Order: sequence, then C-alpha cells, then structure tokens
Amino acid sequence: MIVLLANETDCDPSLAAALERAGVAFRFAETEEALLDCLDGPDGPAVEAIAFDLGDPPEAGVERLTAFTANRPGPRIIAYSNRASLSVGVAAMKAGAHDFLPAPMAPARLLNALASLPRRDPMEGGSDPSSEAQPKKRRSPDRAPKTEARMFDRLIIESGAMRDVVREVKRGAPSMIPILLTGESGVGKEVFARAIHDFSDRRDEPFVAVNCGAIPEQLVESILFGHEKGAFTGAVERRLGKFVEADRGVLFLDEIGELPLDAQVKLLRALQEGEVDPVGGSRPVKTDIRVIAATNRDLASEIAADRFRRDLFYRVSVFPIRLPSLRERREDIVPLAELLARKWAGIEARAFVGFSEAAKRALREAPWPGNVRQLENAVYRALLLASGEVIDAEALVNLNDGLAPIAPMAAANSVDPFFDEEGEIRPLAEIEAAAMTAALERYDGSMSEASRRLGVGRSTLYRRLKGEAA
Repeated sequence: MIVLLANETDCDPSLAAALERAGVAFRFAETEEALLDCLDGPDGPAVEAIAFDLGDPPEAGVERLTAFTANRPGPRIIAYSNRASLSVGVAAMKAGAHDFLPAPMAPARLLNALASLPRRDPMEGGSDPSSEAQPKKRRSPDRAPKTEARMFDRLIIESGAMRDVVREVKRGAPSMIPILLTGESGVGKEVFARAIHDFSDRRDEPFVAVNCGAIPEQLVESILFGHEKGAFTGAVERRLGKFVEADRGVLFLDEIGELPLDAQVKLLRALQEGEVDPVGGSRPVKTDIRVIAATNRDLASEIAADRFRRDLFYRVSVFPIRLPSLRERREDIVPLAELLARKWAGIEARAFVGFSEAAKRALREAPWPGNVRQLENAVYRALLLASGEVIDAEALVNLNDGLAPIAPMAAANSVDPFFDEEGEIRPLAEIEAAAMTAALERYDGSMSEASRRLGVGRSTLYRRLKGEAA
C-alpha cells in the first residue's frame, strides 16, 4: 500500500483513478501526524511506500523528511514538490527519499517510480525475527503445463527468432542449471528471466532482481550478502541481503558484467559454497538459490581485458541464451507495440483501438537501437500525441534515431558539451556531469526518468551527483 501525504480533495482525480486501475492500494494522510497514526495502526505493516509532499518552501520539507526518515527507516519514500529543481531533488535523495517527482505528479511517473522502488526487507514492518529460522515448504514440480501457459501469456513470440529461443529455454528452465541471458540493452532480459522463473519448479518462491550496475561499489557486500546492525557507519538496522531474500527461489543478477573484480571474487565464493557471510556477522548463512544472470557486454572480451573473472563466467553461463534484438524479430514489433499501447492507455485513461497501416509500417521499418525499451517509450509518446483512438504515423516521431526532441533550452545554451572555448575536448567527467544535469533539468528533477534515459542505475546517478556536490 502507498500512503499519499496530501489532502484527498486537492489530489488530481486522474492520479487516484490510475492507481486503482493498476491495482495499487492507497490512502491519504492530510498531515504528518495522520501519516504516523497510519504507520502505527493496523495498516502500518502493509505500507510499502509514502508519497511525501515537501510543501512550500521545499527546503523546509527536506528538513522534515530528514527527521522523518531518521525515525522511520522502513517505508520507501517518493518525495514530490511543486517547485521541482535539480537542487531540491538531490537534497530530497540525501534526506532519505528513494525518488523525486515534480508536482502535480503524473500518474505514469508515479507508477514507474513505485515499480522501481527497492524490495522491502522481510525483517521490516514488525515481522517476527524468529520466522527466519522456520523451514519453508517446498512444492512438487507437477504443474509445468499450467506454468507454460502463464509464461507465454506474457511473451510475444510471432517471429521465428523468438520461437527458437523459447524452444531452447524450455529445455533448461525447469532445472536448477544457471542461465546467462545475453543481448543488447533493452531486449527484455528481466522479463524473460521472470518467465523462466514461472516455468520452473521454484515458481512459488521469491524472484529477487539485482541491478549489479546500480550498486555502489562500497555497498556490494552489504546489498548482496546482508549486514548486521552496527556493522558500519550508517548500518542502523539489520539487512538480510539479496541472497537470503531469494532463498529457495531465484536470484536475477542483471548486468553482472558491471560488478568490480573484488565483488566478483566474493560472488563466486557465495555461489560455490552455497552460503554468504553478512557484514559484521559471526557465522555464515546457508542459502539455496537458482541464479539467472544477464549482461549486454561481451564477457569473452571482458575476460580477455581482465575485467571479468573466467571462473565466475563458467559458473553463471552453464546454459547461455542470447535474446534477439527487435531488428531480428520484426514480426513481433507490431504485436508488442499494441500490447504496450494497451498498457499505457489503461494507465493514462485514453482510448486506443490500434495503429494505422502507415504506423505499422513505420514501426516495422524503424531501426530500434534501444529495442523494446525504446519501443515502449515511442508508443507511450505516440499515445499522448495521437488525435484519436487510432495511432497514425505522424504520432510516431524520431523513430530513426530513438532520440527525444531536443528541448528548447538546449538551443539557447551556448556552451559546447564536448569542446571548451579553445577547441580542446572537455574532460570526460565534465561531459558526464553536463549530461546528468541536462537530463535532470529536462525531466523536472525525476531521478527515475533521468537515470532511465541516461541508461544508468538510479543509485549510480545519485552517487555521482552527490560526489559532485561534495
């Protein structure tokens, strides 16, 4: 459940309607006192997220948020403000918010922010610590036909390329064999990993996804293996870690090629030994997990360049599966676009009947360097630009390069992002900082949207911005 720190009468009705259509339970709290009453009441354990209004001025709201998160570290916070800016967004993240949105909150942005929030630790929310020691019940793998139907309900497999992949994965999915998913960025590796999980005998156990590229290097051990309270500065509560969260289920290690070498060593040991050493813990913790890893990097080249361990590669790539790009599965493009359009039409409360023939032709012929992720962005934008229930080709803009229209502010900016006044190339750190700042300004300070557009993890974006401010 999400609690909106707002007056219900002042809230945009479309926001509540979108949450209801998406199946998100929510309630309003007009004051912080009402919010605390909710957290302390019978609904408290069900609260997964709080939309925290910073008010006006937002600087005072940041101070209130700092005090709130210090006393209530459990619920995930999405801060929002009608005076959105880069400085306010960064300050809110430093105060403990997991994301920042401009007000009024667009329904799609709030739903995206909710979907990207980290999973809640099972030890939070008043759960009984003794339950950790209780054995979990195992199921018998007797429902493969039913599971297969669930898996294919969520995948578009009109093309021969996808049919070949599905045929291959059906051989390995029901077993315990480690699977490595490879392919270009945006091809849907996590969606496919979840389908593999649904097709296995562990389908009723946890599926825990970890974006290895978004983990701060100094927190890899804590996030993956857990830590005890007081293990290091800032460890104000115990964390189980992703391995323990995924016990008896599946651990999905997305972008595994982004892990630093020392973290690869510790990951390899955990996979080989079937146990983890929590930071500050006195003894190892046994885990029973199935690993599905994914990368858009060429790990053979990474091994040759001494950036990825050969022994770890052999451990996670026992059953490699390459997912085709959209260019290799063009028969799937229009059905995928229709599926995505129906999804966003439901969220945005817009009518959608289909694509015109010209639009379908444009979709099939576009290069799609960003694959399914780019397709979804294009379809969402087209749905909002369309003049009627049918999306025509005119609404599908910028399909050839996948870039959004240049914001007017860029044309007025006389500073070259790549070269200085003397014509020399700028340092990479300056170019990167300029790109991050421009993205945050372009998307009203939203960390989720900016990180998605830049192709980096939200925590990576936040960490680098914080480093600049320091």
